[in-house]
Amino acid sequence: MRIKWFSLVRITGLILVLTYHFFQTKFTGGFIGVDVFFTFSGFLITALMVDEFIKTNEFKLLDFYRRRFYRIVPPLFISVLVVLPLTYFVDHDFVTGIGKQIAAALSFTTNYFEIATSGSYENKFIPHLFVHTWSLAVEMHFYIIWGIIAFIVAKVSRHYRTDELSGVALFRSILFVVSGILAIGSCLAMAIGAMGLKDFSPVYFSSVTHSFPFFIGCMLGIVTGIKNHIPTYKRITAAVNQPIATGIMVISFLALISLGYWMKFDSIVTYQGGMVVASLLAGAMIYGARLLHDHTPNINEPRWATFLADVSYSVYLYHWPLYVIFSHMMSNTLAAIVTTIVAIILSAISYYILEPVIAGKSAQFLGHTWTWRQLQWPVLAVAAALTINLGVVVKHAPTVSLLEESLWVGGIYQDIDKLTATHDAILAAAKPRDKQNKEIPAGVSIIGDSVTLGTRAYLGANVPDSSIDAEGDRTMNLAYQVMMNQQQSHTLRQYVVICIGTNSLDDYAVQTMKLVNDLAPGHKLIFMTPYNQHATASWNSTKSAVLERQLAEKYKFITVADWDKAAAQHPEIFQGTDGVHFAGRHAGDVLYADVMNQGLKEAKDKPAK
Repeated sequence: MRIKWFSLVRITGLILVLTYHFFQTKFTGGFIGVDVFFTFSGFLITALMVDEFIKTNEFKLLDFYRRRFYRIVPPLFISVLVVLPLTYFVDHDFVTGIGKQIAAALSFTTNYFEIATSGSYENKFIPHLFVHTWSLAVEMHFYIIWGIIAFIVAKVSRHYRTDELSGVALFRSILFVVSGILAIGSCLAMAIGAMGLKDFSPVYFSSVTHSFPFFIGCMLGIVTGIKNHIPTYKRITAAVNQPIATGIMVISFLALISLGYWMKFDSIVTYQGGMVVASLLAGAMIYGARLLHDHTPNINEPRWATFLADVSYSVYLYHWPLYVIFSHMMSNTLAAIVTTIVAIILSAISYYILEPVIAGKSAQFLGHTWTWRQLQWPVLAVAAALTINLGVVVKHAPTVSLLEESLWVGGIYQDIDKLTATHDAILAAAKPRDKQNKEIPAGVSIIGDSVTLGTRAYLGANVPDSSIDAEGDRTMNLAYQVMMNQQQSHTLRQYVVICIGTNSLDDYAVQTMKLVNDLAPGHKLIFMTPYNQHATASWNSTKSAVLERQLAEKYKFITVADWDKAAAQHPEIFQGTDGVHFAGRHAGDVLYADVMNQGLKEAKDKPAK
């Protein structure tokens, strides 16, 4: 039995996820689309469990697992095999460690693999092609555990039913209580676990902390069911009408879209109630759809909605790796369009032809009937070729990307220089006050982020008389602390180069002005403007560059080394990268040093503060 309008719930989840991945800086909370899917899965699976128990007076665990296997595993295997040939069109760095990623995806452990490797959708370097399969891992863990619980509860309900309490009522009651306890426990685990975190990926990816949407859906599924309902639901259905049911759906949809714009991945509020609200709204939308189904017996669901709902799972599987690849071959908007079209085509082939045939059924698609006998040899031949390709890609995949290697080498040099600087500072502090040198040291102090760290070795050799302090994910407030520490220890040199801004936070203007105002007299300040190939005018990094140019016009002691402008004129050095780092490429090292030296040259003719 297919419930009309449930397709709109699935499509809502898909829209949220796609817009988040395609336009992450504008639709910052679209990740709640996963919570919509989770809630719907919990609802549907549990409602079907109740229907099965009512019909057969038992719950067949192995049949449940078999159905889940054929729905989840074949599309996943197919998507992995199909995507890998496309990696030949982008830089080899994108398949770094791909074997481990594939192993994690196919074993449904991606969520814990990403926690262990500090992975995230918001990874600022080379994103994992299969990071999105973390949700499949959480979902599979839910199915395994919830299936066992339902099996045990079914046994108990048959054994302990009474004249006053039927086995069905007992089955529903126990499942409802258990799902409520698990939902509350998971919510609390996320809220408590998020305390004190700067990176929330561990609580976002964990099956323990992110399983509550499933159990919220379970509770709803127990109440409404698919074919069988409790008396309360029947009374509510009789009390409402079509406009009210439609209103529930529309209001829930608009609220979810609003959360998609408002919520942020790096906000504690998201993990201490935000995603719970999203799951409850998803539940409300599901409930509205269920009511609307009962009140629209003579209205058919649009075929486009049914189609998109059918392929939504496979679209989810394909969209992320396709987008990662296409976004490094074309503009972001075009990549989003191409990704969506290709993902839908591949998903339709998978859902309507390959998956039924693999499961031993005949497939109906575009007016034709397809059977395993017809498709056997073409499917096996293509599968063999793709499997061989998988082995080749995995075998030749680098274990460390060029970017990671350059950051690792830069970090070693950084640690050595810090030890030297600490040694010198201790010796200087040990001298009597009257013999301590209070003069500003000559030379260049470079304070940067991961871009600077990646080219540190080349920069140190090609920017004369320079000291470099660079660190990944450094923001302007952290750069300010480094500058003030050097200033107080009298190690801050005459020329101060600030290479920060790619990781600009909302307070970038305040922090930048704080740095400008608290720089001691006698120094010359050079801002190296940040560059991000994917940035638009609304990004903080772009606004930071604009502010730095304005400051150079206002203050004579400030100079701009316009990396943003120079890098934009040389897109070839970012080909196949994340659009921020040039992955240890010599041409990028040379250009970066040239821009900085040009800024220092211009600063020589300007007065100090």
